Amino acid sequence: MSEHGWLAVVGVGPGDPGWITPETTAILGSATDLVGYAGYVERVADSGHTRHVSDNREELTRAGHALDLAASGARVAVISGGDPGIFAMAAALWEAIERADHDRWQAVDVRIAPAVSAIQAVAARAGAPLGNDFCVISLSDNLKPWAQIEKRIDRAADADFAMAFYNPISRARRWQLGAAMAVIRGYRDPATPVVLGRAVGRADEALQITDLARFSPGAADMSTLVVVGASTTRVIEQGGGRRVYTPRYYPDT
Repeated sequence: MSEHGWLAVVGVGPGDPGWITPETTAILGSATDLVGYAGYVERVADSGHTRHVSDNREELTRAGHALDLAASGARVAVISGGDPGIFAMAAALWEAIERADHDRWQAVDVRIAPAVSAIQAVAARAGAPLGNDFCVISLSDNLKPWAQIEKRIDRAADADFAMAFYNPISRARRWQLGAAMAVIRGYRDPATPVVLGRAVGRADEALQITDLARFSPGAADMSTLVVVGASTTRVIEQGGGRRVYTPRYYPDT
C-alpha cells in the first residue's frame, strides 16, 4: 500500500477475535484512523487510532468521510462486521466513488481485505450445510423491493439451492421471514433442515437445528442468520450432537 494516505475496508468477523485475519491485523496496526459503526470500531481500536464512529445506517456518508480522510493523507481502515464485501461497507465505498461529482477520490489507494463472514461461521458451527451450490439473500427491503426479494427466493428454491438469509426479521419487518419460508415450502419437503445461528462467535451465541415443518419465524431476530437446506441436505448424529451437511454430489451424477 502507499506510504501516503490510503484506505482499506476490513472485516472483523462475526464476533470471535480469533476470526480476525492476520492481514486485517496488519492493516489495523498501520492505520491512523478507524471509521465505522461504533460497535465494530470499539472491538479493534487502541490509543493510537483516531476514531470516527457513526450509526450503522449511514454507509454512504461514512464512506465519503473515509475517502476524504485518505485523500488528505490519513491511513484509514473502514471497519465492517463479517466480510466487508457481503452486505457491508465495500459496496458502499465503491458506490460513493461512482456517485461523486468530483475527482478528488480517484487517486486514493483503496484496498478491500477479505474476512470471515457470518454465513461461514454459522455453516461451520452447524456442520457443512453449504457443501454444494448455495445462495445468500438479505430479507431487508430497505434498498430493494420485497417483490424482487420474493422472486429471487422463488427462483433459488426452484433451482434447489441451499439458502442463507441475512437480516431475517426486525421490529419493522415481522412478516417477511414467514413469507420467505412459505415460498420455500412450495418446493421443499417439510423435513428439510433449517439452521438458525444467532450471534455466532459472541458470548450469547446460540445454534438451533430444526426443519421446515417446525420452523417458527419468532425464533429469529436481527442477530440471527437462517440457513435452509437443499433437497439433498441431511442431518446426522456425530459426537453426541446433530450436524447438518449438504453432500458435494447431486443424485443424478
